[in-house]
Amino acid sequence: MTKILKGIVFTIDALNEKIGRGVAWVSLAMAVVTFVVVILRYVFNMGWIWMQESVTYMHAALFMLAGGYTLLHDGHVRVDIFYRPMDPKRKALVDIFGVFFLLFPTCALILYYGTPFVMDSWSILEDSPETGGLPAVFLLKTLVLLFPILIGLQGLSQAARSILILGDKISPDPVTQ
Repeated sequence: MTKILKGIVFTIDALNEKIGRGVAWVSLAMAVVTFVVVILRYVFNMGWIWMQESVTYMHAALFMLAGGYTLLHDGHVRVDIFYRPMDPKRKALVDIFGVFFLLFPTCALILYYGTPFVMDSWSILEDSPETGGLPAVFLLKTLVLLFPILIGLQGLSQAARSILILGDKISPDPVTQ
């Protein structure tokens, strides 16, 4: 059982690490495109809607796809008044509770209510309502489903890691693994 749990932890952690590092480059592209849009608009009095919309798409991709990576690196907002001073086994119990009673239900709700929204968009291959906009709104809306999947997977990894910590099968410090 320990081997299976460790496999789950390391596989999911590696997936979200790769996605997070890859998506981080989107922030650079977003800054460059924003700079170009501003220069074109205010210096040359030119602009393209698709270029402006691409910034919105990149922004959405950055935040929605990096949710699991952020959870992996404990970057989400948390009330640390009680959590921070806890010993690793108590933290593991809190993490298990949080994953099963807060994170998973939230992910399930997003998937439940988001799936029809995304499927409707895919059924008509929804494109931008603006003339000259990006013809891929359905891809943008797909991020609504990818977010809970990636963050839910990372929650599964966090729960498995917590179970291993409780059984003294893994170090609570990810650096020593």
